[in-house]
Amino acid sequence: MASTDIAESTSTPGTPGTTTDDLAALEAGLDTIEIRRTPIRETFLKKVLPPFLAITLVLAVWQTLVSTDTTDETKLPAPSAVWDSLTQLWLQGTLFEIIWTSVSRGLLGFLLALAIGTPLGLLVARVKAVRAALGPILSGLQSLPSVAWVPPAVLWFGLNDTMMFTVILLGAVPSIANGLVSGVDQVPPLFLRAGRTLGATGIKGVWHIVMPAALPGYLAGLKQGWAFSWRSLMAAEIIASSPDLGLGLGQLLENGRNNIDLPGVFLAILLILIVGIAIDLLIFSPLERHVLHSRGLVVRN
Repeated sequence: MASTDIAESTSTPGTPGTTTDDLAALEAGLDTIEIRRTPIRETFLKKVLPPFLAITLVLAVWQTLVSTDTTDETKLPAPSAVWDSLTQLWLQGTLFEIIWTSVSRGLLGFLLALAIGTPLGLLVARVKAVRAALGPILSGLQSLPSVAWVPPAVLWFGLNDTMMFTVILLGAVPSIANGLVSGVDQVPPLFLRAGRTLGATGIKGVWHIVMPAALPGYLAGLKQGWAFSWRSLMAAEIIASSPDLGLGLGQLLENGRNNIDLPGVFLAILLILIVGIAIDLLIFSPLERHVLHSRGLVVRN
């Protein structure tokens, strides 16, 4: 009897001798496949070192062009001059204030665009008449340069934050809405039929079936919406200047141009670029990895 038990417990899964415990263990193993954690050294070599080397190479080429007089410093300032401008803002205590002025506006404008673009995208995606009427308009607005909205927004609202947020909304809402429409279009019809069979209709169907299934496309629209928000804000800050608006990165760039301060211009450009990259790395990239991993499309390291 004992030998029989041993034979059953050690038999191959799927054979007649497989026990219930063996099947349970197999099922649990399939559900919790071990994910290999990437060692710190490998992470450093694959994710940290390449961008560091790329930045170092760009700085080396930049410094070489200046040192060899290949270009005039009135057209391309030395990296050290840009660093001096950064140090000056740091010592004045205005660096983070300038950055936060633009970042806070950009994030708030993006959240407003999210609140408007999401229901608009669902409406366009789910109602044929609305899609026929607004679909082409949203596509056209998405291709319209955000800077085109600055002059009318100034005439409508004057030089204030309302003008800034209007430009951001007109630039970001179409991208968010179109991203959600694209995501909803890619939802398999079988999901919708299964949801209706289980009673998930109306708002429940949207919340439990449509939105989760459309999440990858929606997230792509959010990333693009943030890019449009940031670019729209920079265009507004560059064109519309007022002491009441405070000093943001776009205004810093315009001040550098007005004062013929090329190092200041390059510093503003670099700060705008760094903020855009940081928001993507800190917010959207982790969200994207989480969504793809939850669907078994990537392995989280």
